[in-house]
Amino acid sequence: MQRDWETFLMPYEQAVKELKIKFRGMRSQFLQESRHSPIEIVTGRVKPVDSIIEKQSRRYISDTLLEQDMQDIAGLRIQCQFAEDIYEVVDLIHQRTDMKVVEERDYVTNVKPSGYRSYHVVIEYPVQMVEGEKKLLAEIQIRTMAMNFWATIEHSLNYKYQGEFPDALKERLKRAAKASALLDNEMSEIREEIQEAQRLFSYGKGQNMPRRLDDLDHPGQGDSKQGMNDDAHRDPSKQ
Repeated sequence: MQRDWETFLMPYEQAVKELKIKFRGMRSQFLQESRHSPIEIVTGRVKPVDSIIEKQSRRYISDTLLEQDMQDIAGLRIQCQFAEDIYEVVDLIHQRTDMKVVEERDYVTNVKPSGYRSYHVVIEYPVQMVEGEKKLLAEIQIRTMAMNFWATIEHSLNYKYQGEFPDALKERLKRAAKASALLDNEMSEIREEIQEAQRLFSYGKGQNMPRRLDDLDHPGQGDSKQGMNDDAHRDPSKQ
């Protein structure tokens, strides 16, 4: 029998909307307290039907096991400024009582042979539907903006070459991945300088400058709200 995809995906749509609001709210709380937010950009999407069908066929996933075996129908992506922020976000997820971590894959420490770096967390998330509570799986990818740039390019190329990259292109991508990692390392080395400059910039845009620079680290001194990106979001799963 043909699946009613609109009905099937409705709770996933709701889950993505709720999760985006929650993580963006966490970011706002950090900024409201004049603290560095480990969350910089939050985007999300529900996997398109044709992608679900293709992956289901490729992974030999039966219709009855689709909800439990395909963990990324609902996908969220969190971008961070610094590599250290990734693990802070992971800790924040573990502390939440409204979601349960069921699986983690650390491709930041354990980089894939292709050069891909990211931290994947699969959560079980309860959605309140008219018929009652429905628990579903969602995948959260956490990465720096440098990691995301590389992964987005690699993902686009994958559509062209269907995973069969020419050897020369493979080597270029690996070199680009190393350059991305070097950028993250350099940014981590000067993290304090960057954060201080960002705080000064925020205060320079009309905020009251505290008496001492040290006071910038204390909560309640201002807000450096920044606009969030729209939800232009590629499929966050690694196919």
